[in-house]
Amino acid sequence: MIAAAIRSMYSGKRQPPLPVRVRDELGELFADAEFAAAFAVEGKPGWSPGRLALITVLQRVENLTDRQAAETVRADLSWKYVLGLALDDPGFDASVLSEFRTRVVAHGLEEKALDLLLAKLAGKGLIGAGGKMRTDSTHVISAVRDLNRLELAGECVRAALEAISAADPGWISRVLELPGWAERYRARIDSWRLPSSQTRREELARAYGADGYALVEAVYAPFSPLWLRNLPAVQALRVMLIQNYVRVTDRKGREVVKRRRPLEDGGEGLPPGRSRLTSPYDTDARWAAKGDDFFWNGYKVHISETCHTTNDVDTVDEAAERENISLGQAIAPPNLITNVATTDATVPDVTMTEKVHQHLRRRGLLPREHYVDSGYASAELIVGAGEVYGLTLVTPVLLDHSPQARAQSGYDRTSFTVDWANQQVTCPRGQTSASWSPCRQRGSDAIVVTFSTTSCRPCPVRALCTTSSRERRQLTLHPRPIEQALQAARAEQTSRQWQDKYKIRAGVEGTVRQAIAVTGLRRARYRGIAKVHLEHVFSAVALNLIRLDAWWNNQPLDRGRTSHLARLELAELALTA
Repeated sequence: MIAAAIRSMYSGKRQPPLPVRVRDELGELFADAEFAAAFAVEGKPGWSPGRLALITVLQRVENLTDRQAAETVRADLSWKYVLGLALDDPGFDASVLSEFRTRVVAHGLEEKALDLLLAKLAGKGLIGAGGKMRTDSTHVISAVRDLNRLELAGECVRAALEAISAADPGWISRVLELPGWAERYRARIDSWRLPSSQTRREELARAYGADGYALVEAVYAPFSPLWLRNLPAVQALRVMLIQNYVRVTDRKGREVVKRRRPLEDGGEGLPPGRSRLTSPYDTDARWAAKGDDFFWNGYKVHISETCHTTNDVDTVDEAAERENISLGQAIAPPNLITNVATTDATVPDVTMTEKVHQHLRRRGLLPREHYVDSGYASAELIVGAGEVYGLTLVTPVLLDHSPQARAQSGYDRTSFTVDWANQQVTCPRGQTSASWSPCRQRGSDAIVVTFSTTSCRPCPVRALCTTSSRERRQLTLHPRPIEQALQAARAEQTSRQWQDKYKIRAGVEGTVRQAIAVTGLRRARYRGIAKVHLEHVFSAVALNLIRLDAWWNNQPLDRGRTSHLARLELAELALTA
C-alpha cells in the first residue's frame, strides 16, 4: 500500500525525497544481522536494529531530536517506505533510540553504519581504492557547561553526593554529619554567583577540597558498600582531588588541604591539559586552544573524503560502464566521506595521520594521493605513507626555522653538503664536521652533527653561521631517506604546478561547513567520546546520503542565495559587456 502510494505521488516529474531515493537505489542498507552482537536472542522482541540505525541516519539528515524522529516515523510516509513499515505501524517510544546508541557503543559497533554504506557503494563502483582523498579536522564543543577550577571542584563534590544519594538514599545521613553540606551543594555550583573576594574564593576552594576528601574517605571506609566507590561520579571526584589538591602538614602538625599551584608560581604543579578533568559529567572532554585567542572544551573530529577533478577521466569512464549510467553523471561523482575519527581536543593532528591510513586500509579505500595540511605531516609520515601504504602524502612541509633561514641571511641547512657514505658534513667554508652522533629526539631517529670549536672559532664568517655560546655550529639531520624526502618536498612545494595541484585540499573546508550546518556537528549531543564518535559516524553517513541524493537527481549540492543587490550588480555588468 505504501509503495503504491509513493509510486503514484512521484510518478511524474516530481522528484522523490531522500528516503525514497535511498530505498530505491540502495535497497536494505543496514541488515539486522550486522548488529546482532549488541542484542539478545531471547526475551521480548524489540525494534529492528537495522531500522533504528537507518532512523538515526535520517535523524541526522534532518537534524531532529529523538522525539521528533520517533514522531516522523509515525507520520511521514517516505520514512515508512524506506523502513519497510506498514501504514498502521504505531512506531516506538523515543527512548528506544537512546537505548540503541548505548548498546551499539557498549559492543564497539560505532563504525558499523559507515562500513556498511561504503561497502554498498564500493559494490556499485561509486567508491574504491586509488584516486584522491583529503582530510581536515574541526573542533567540537562538549555537551556540558564550561567550569573554572573553583566551579569544577564544587561540582565534582555535588555530583558525587547526588549519585550516592540516588544509589543509596540512607547512606549520607548514616555516615556523614558535616555542617553546611546541604546548603553548599543544594544547587549546581555554576547557578549562583561565586564570591568576588579572592580570600573568600580561596576559603571556598579549600572547603570544597576538604569536603571531597571527607566524602571519598567515607566511601572507601570498610563499613561502606564496595559498589559505591565504582560510581562514575565518585571516580571523577577522586581524579579531581588528585589533579587540583594536595594535603600537607602545617606547623602545628595538622593536616591541611590546599589547592595545587602551577610550577611557575612555585607550586606543586598541575597536570597537563591532555589529562586534566574539565567536568564530572563528561570525563573525556578536554580544554584546548588554537592560536592565542580561541579556546574550547570538548573534542576534535577528523573528516576524510574523496575528491575528484576533471582529470580523473579513466576512473569515471569505468564507473559509467559498470553502472550503465550517463557519462554526464559519471564525470562529477559525489565526493564521499570515507572516514571519521574523534579525539579529545588536545590530540594534535599529526598523531592521527597514521590512524586514518589504517582505517582506510581496513575498508579497502586507500587513496593514491592524500591531501592534508601541514598539521598532519612530518618527514617520517611522508616517507612512511609511501613505504607502508603505497600512497603519496601531499602536504606543505614546514620550512627550515633556524635563525639563519628565518632571517634569510647567513648559512642555513641548505648551505651545508652532507656526505652520507662517510658520515660527514662540509660547511660553506670547506670545514668538515667533527662528530656524527645518531640519537633519538622526541621519539624519532635523528643525527646530531657537530663542528669543532677549533674550526669555527677563528672562522671570519662565524657570525653568519652560528650564535652558539660554544662558538661552534651544530646541525640536526633526519636519517638519510627522510632527510632527502624532506628536502625534495620543500623544493617541490615552491613550484606553481604543485601549488595549483594542492588547491584541491581546500574543498574539505566546505564539507566541514556542511557537516556543521546540516547535522549540527559543532556541538556534541552526547557525553563521552564513544557516543560523540558514534554521532560523528552517523553524521558522515547522513552527509553521504545527502550528496548521493543530489547526484542521483542531477542537482547542485548547495545552491547559494543571490541577494537582490548582487543581482543588480550582475545585471549592470551584463549591460556594460
